[in-house]
Amino acid sequence: MKDDSFKDFVLDQSRDLDDVEARRMFGGYGLYRDETFFGIVHKGRLYFKIDETTVAEYRKRKMKPFRPNVKQTLKSYYQVPVEIIEDRDHLAQWAETAIGCQKRKA
Repeated sequence: MKDDSFKDFVLDQSRDLDDVEARRMFGGYGLYRDETFFGIVHKGRLYFKIDETTVAEYRKRKMKPFRPNVKQTLKSYYQVPVEIIEDRDHLAQWAETAIGCQKRKA
């Protein structure tokens, strides 16, 4: 399954972050640190939690919100650009920011 190898790649790229794990959900995986849900791996793409302070960075890069199907869009999760996923340091920074967005919301 494509998602499993991509999920494994994302987890490997995220290994500098402590305690990140993937749990099955939405036909893909939810990314958690401890009990904080901050990301989604779905159909070979990675999405991170956003808020009003971070969404502009995603939109500037022409990224779109998570859309698991044609009838549903989760505007609080946006696709992470490939160049960020491939850069372990940047990915860690973006993940920390996504975790912060989720914690502020809670």
